[in-house]
Amino acid sequence: MFRKEFIEVVTDSGMVTLKSIRPLALDKNTSKVSEFGLLEFESFDDFSFAKKVAERFGITFIDLKKAKISDDVLELVKKSIVLEYRIIPVQVTPSGLIIATYDPTVARNKDELRKILKRPIEVILTTLSAWKKIFEGIKESVSELAEQIVEVKSNNTSDINEGVIKEEDIGEDVIQYVNTFLAESFIKKASDIHVEPYEKEFRIRIRIDGTLVKLASPPKNLMLPIISRIKIMAQMDIAERRKPQDGRIKLLIGHKPIDYRVSTLPTLFGEKVVLRLLDQSNLQLDMTKLGFESKQLEVFKRGIHNPFGLCLVTGPTGSGKTTTLYSALSDLNKIKSNISTCEDPVEFNLPGINQVNVKKEIGLNFATTLKAFLRQDPDIIMVGEIRDYETGEIAIEAALTGHLVLSTLHTNDAASTITRLLNMGIEPFLVVASLNVCVAQRLIRKICEHCKEPIKTTVEELVSCGIASSSAEKLSIFHGKGCEHCNGTGYKGRIAIYEVLEVNPAIRDLIIRNKSSDEIKREAVRSGMKTLRMSALTKVAQGQTTLVEAVSVTASDKK
Repeated sequence: MFRKEFIEVVTDSGMVTLKSIRPLALDKNTSKVSEFGLLEFESFDDFSFAKKVAERFGITFIDLKKAKISDDVLELVKKSIVLEYRIIPVQVTPSGLIIATYDPTVARNKDELRKILKRPIEVILTTLSAWKKIFEGIKESVSELAEQIVEVKSNNTSDINEGVIKEEDIGEDVIQYVNTFLAESFIKKASDIHVEPYEKEFRIRIRIDGTLVKLASPPKNLMLPIISRIKIMAQMDIAERRKPQDGRIKLLIGHKPIDYRVSTLPTLFGEKVVLRLLDQSNLQLDMTKLGFESKQLEVFKRGIHNPFGLCLVTGPTGSGKTTTLYSALSDLNKIKSNISTCEDPVEFNLPGINQVNVKKEIGLNFATTLKAFLRQDPDIIMVGEIRDYETGEIAIEAALTGHLVLSTLHTNDAASTITRLLNMGIEPFLVVASLNVCVAQRLIRKICEHCKEPIKTTVEELVSCGIASSSAEKLSIFHGKGCEHCNGTGYKGRIAIYEVLEVNPAIRDLIIRNKSSDEIKREAVRSGMKTLRMSALTKVAQGQTTLVEAVSVTASDKK
């Protein structure tokens, strides 16, 4: 929302008219900076404007276009104050704090700002574009985000014991405590939150880039109120503490919609609660950005663009299988295709795709849902997981009768996917006739770009990990030394590594002859398949991950 005083300064400059900026001036959204819209006007030269008004108001002008402000300084002023007063802290001096603005009228509020910031201040003027660049790097503090958390209530309350919920007395301090660790986990980009009761300790941990780190240890007397608060938010029965329960929480954190999948488990010293964060904005649906190498992506796309057949993605829990399948569905999602999915549970809503949530308690499992799909004129079907013979049989039947079927399995590598289907009792000739491609995947941590540096490694060490001696001699290896951006770990973010097995005539012959997964894998490598270890070492050579991480994640993979 425009500051009224600033409107006069802008229009007095002669660069824009009041009529032209009226839509910006009338914008009532206090969570954004409407003035940024001025940069879209061709007539508005923000450098000339800043110089001109700096001279007129007698304020020091500094172009901060290339300035790097440390996070420690930026955190000195709450984002809510930045938005209200259009000021950004840029430097701490012995005499106080230097704050930058693009609005010269801010200087009139120096006394008020001095009281709010509790220190002497000096106001400098910079360009609107430079201010915008710095502003976009400011993160809201945990306390600010916690205050902004808004619950989005679900309409489905048929299974909730309303009387019990009304009788439970949850204090404001407990609500604030829960909001705080939800906000902190959001800021740190955690994928899961573990709330864990023990005999002498009550612990909260979060999973960041695949690794659990301790967040807090609340007082033991807050254990029941905190767990009850989470269960209320997830619309669970808080009186039931003997059985596992599942629920879902919808929140707005910093005006951003976030879903949490919530699971409770009765343990020896109380209920353990795990919340999985589902952030729709972080869902990567572009297959070219998932981590596939060019040839792997070509093989995978060939498999999923077949008009019929079975495409399987395998890997442990949390290896990114759902993201890979969703990206495939996004690529296939065209107006001409009828796509249906059955999932346990549905993690993200995909427009244009019919998604069914499995409900075992009423008999709506993968097998029964698959049978229903086949009566719905499907073109493409996605099954969350093939867990048993019945589901596998129906999936293969669908693949053989002109449908494209995508699903997941839990195996260590791509070749083991084939033997897993055979061990379920599915006939080899059915697997041969239906299977297009198998993909095994893992998530591997990326080196933090802020503290990335080369590291000395011997040729012998590289060769022992599977790198050819000719390549090892000229390879540069990197690691992260640890910094504030990666919480000292040296890693920031993750990327997938893949093993893509195309079922070619040679592989089909091995399946019919009931050969082992090792023999199938050797033939696939001869045909050009990269193993998970090879894929991980490629990421090492590209400087995306460390040698230690590559070897650790693919420890079970044969070189």
